Amino acid sequence: MKANLKLIVPALALSALLTGCGSMGGALAKALRKTTSDILITDRSGKAKALAAELSIQYASAEEIAETCDRIFLAVKPHMMADLLCPLQRVLQARKPLLITMAAGLTMAQIEQMAGGALPVVRIMPNTPVAVGEGMTQYCCNAQVSRQTVQEFLQDMRYSGHLDELEERLIDAASALSGCGPAYMYLFIEALADGAVACGIPRGKAMEYAAATMAGAAQMVLTTGLHPGALKDAVCSPGGSTIAGVRVLEQRGFRGAAMDCVVAAYEKNKLLGK
Repeated sequence: MKANLKLIVPALALSALLTGCGSMGGALAKALRKTTSDILITDRSGKAKALAAELSIQYASAEEIAETCDRIFLAVKPHMMADLLCPLQRVLQARKPLLITMAAGLTMAQIEQMAGGALPVVRIMPNTPVAVGEGMTQYCCNAQVSRQTVQEFLQDMRYSGHLDELEERLIDAASALSGCGPAYMYLFIEALADGAVACGIPRGKAMEYAAATMAGAAQMVLTTGLHPGALKDAVCSPGGSTIAGVRVLEQRGFRGAAMDCVVAAYEKNKLLGK
């Protein structure tokens, strides 16, 4: 579902991104940049300086960000989180900025503990298509987050795509689907394109056709509200080529493999928080 982002929030607070400069951090920075240029970014290696220059935003230290910004996005791996937050505990506890974490497996309570005590925390699970405004992001908030703070967070994220509030206990499962899901979709697009190339379609056209077909099929599900099985049946004429292809997918275990990849990612997410 699309979040209702009609509320107007004054652009008073700086947003910041503390990132490992990975794919997700970079994608989120691009989404936030569509809202404001008042963004600070940092990382340990200095690689984010190139991203700051590309997006015309400011590169700063983690300490400067903790002392300045009111909303801080934590785009680091779970095993790096304690090393990032523990040195900043004093200033974080003094200022109480909103911490927005996307670390798989880490609960909001764990983030508070690493930050030295009670703080407003939003836990999100975005995916890389936020960079082009077509992301799927689940979020949940702890008891320290006010209604006004939630509105400011949603304002920051308004160009990222779809947002949905979800209970924290379901975040890891959602991550296994939509957080990891783009990789599954890319693999399927590549495989479809390879099949088309084998049939004589030029590589560039095959990639375009496969990607556009997946995007269109997804939009049909979202727009019509029909079950994917019903939409699939509508394309499969009796004795036709489409059902012949579907039969091969079923014979090769496509449906079971798709289910199992989500479950495997979920089990891994649970381990990352330990």
